[in-house]
Amino acid sequence: MYIESVPNRNSPPAILLRESYRDDGKVKKRTLANLTDWPSELVEGFRALLKGGKVVSAEGDGISILRTLPHGHVAATLGTLRAIGLDRLLGPAGNRCRDLVVAMVVSRLIGPASKLATARALDPATATSSLGELLGLGAVDEDELYTALDWLGERQPAVEQALARRHLKDGVLVLYDVSSSYVEGRCCELARRGYSRDGKKGTLQIVYGLLCAADGCPVAVEVFEGNTADPMTLGTQITKIKERFGLSRVVLVGDRGMITQARLDEEIKPARLDWITALRSSAIRELLDGGAFQLDLFDQRDMAAITSPDYPGERLMVCRNPELARRRAIKREDLLVATERDLAAIRDRVQRARAPLQGKAEIGLKVGEVLHRHKMAKHFELTIGDASFSFRRKTEAIAAEAALDGLYVVRTNLPAEVMGDAETVAAYKSLSRVERAFRSIKTVDLEIRPIFHWASPRVKAHVFLCMLAYHVEHYMRAKLAPLLYDDTDRETAASMRNSAVAKAQRSPSAIAKETTGHTKDRLPVQSFQSLLADLATYCRVRATTPLNENYVFTLTSRPTPTQKRAFELLGISPDCTQ
Repeated sequence: MYIESVPNRNSPPAILLRESYRDDGKVKKRTLANLTDWPSELVEGFRALLKGGKVVSAEGDGISILRTLPHGHVAATLGTLRAIGLDRLLGPAGNRCRDLVVAMVVSRLIGPASKLATARALDPATATSSLGELLGLGAVDEDELYTALDWLGERQPAVEQALARRHLKDGVLVLYDVSSSYVEGRCCELARRGYSRDGKKGTLQIVYGLLCAADGCPVAVEVFEGNTADPMTLGTQITKIKERFGLSRVVLVGDRGMITQARLDEEIKPARLDWITALRSSAIRELLDGGAFQLDLFDQRDMAAITSPDYPGERLMVCRNPELARRRAIKREDLLVATERDLAAIRDRVQRARAPLQGKAEIGLKVGEVLHRHKMAKHFELTIGDASFSFRRKTEAIAAEAALDGLYVVRTNLPAEVMGDAETVAAYKSLSRVERAFRSIKTVDLEIRPIFHWASPRVKAHVFLCMLAYHVEHYMRAKLAPLLYDDTDRETAASMRNSAVAKAQRSPSAIAKETTGHTKDRLPVQSFQSLLADLATYCRVRATTPLNENYVFTLTSRPTPTQKRAFELLGISPDCTQ
């Protein structure tokens, strides 16, 4: 039997149930029933039954969902990690420690958490994504993750050397900067009290230095004790570049607090490395007072190349950024006004008739609190007596400091034939790419802090793990840039910039993305984290049917236009598990 649709000239086709049979060797057919008035769903169900299918009752579910796991963000991150070959750099296939490290790197991007929470997210019984299933990890506990972290720490020198071979070579820029993160507890051997870049005064911390290629791609990281001064971290990096990475001629770029005159004389020059850094404000003042340059040079320009006998064999590029000067002037005036307001309140307390504030020590303590809060002690002249207090601004000192607003001096030993003035200034300003890496590692994406590990090797391995996660993010951001607020037309943006000193411009296409909130394809523009959250709604589903509950199959949801475009940009298939 079969169902046939028979055309009618002036009415809808007739749906007939027919049967074929043989009569005297001839094939004939006869109509058994007219199904034209049946609902189409019933007709199709009957058709499937006639073809050997089975019928599920209307009261039961056709498909039974066993589990749904977020998958798209895992596919994007893990696919990128494999595409750049990071898994192969970490170790051979089939090594469980390697697979666990890969899982922790991906987890740091899609959902940074403690090792215990990460183990729960990977274990099949409590999985929060498809990551553990894709890697075939099976049951996972936190002890295994700690073992894998120790394994990664032992592999760090070899992995960094492999990354350096990919991204560094003789003659290139090497960017270096340091940051710090606070540590929970008091048992970590590296934890010390020092200058906190997290704003966590009085807390223990560690210091870590990050080496990056010229495009901001991280290559190596090293952890130091929390009270280590920035310049004191430089020597080990020079050794790493020269001996471990085998590079003889690179241009080391560091800020003025990192590459000091002492480091130049004692470490960088003996190593015969080229370098780019900047002068401190006190050195700029000495140049100005010594007549090395005049402020009226910048009436019509924002950069001037000079030389000075105090810096033999070096080039100095004096730059003035009017926008930076304006911001510094506003900030200084705000701080001066705030300091005057608080000091005036103390003066009123001293002069009041009832219960006045008296005594040089007591008044001095209150004044010290105000000056420490606003950091304006150098700009005020104070007179403190047993029963009196007065203050005034040091107008000459304030004016002298204001004259240097917006000025900075880039210094290098590179000859102009190797790197021009504008190129040198641009190379120094490329340190902002390291700062962006620190922002991602510390707060926005990877949340390296607070650090709960106590053993020094594990603290170092944890920081290295976060660096590897940012290494993957660096590649993902570059490929996903059309969907992000990042500028994809850098050539046009660069052509709109009047000089290397001027503020970086955004191309018209980037401004259009910001103002409209949509790409050229009318897709929504997102941040990196919101795009990962969007991809996470692309799910991997394990299901079965009542017809055969022992047969379990895997489905994936249909990607949205944004998800489809993201996978295309990354060049990966979200359904591929290998």
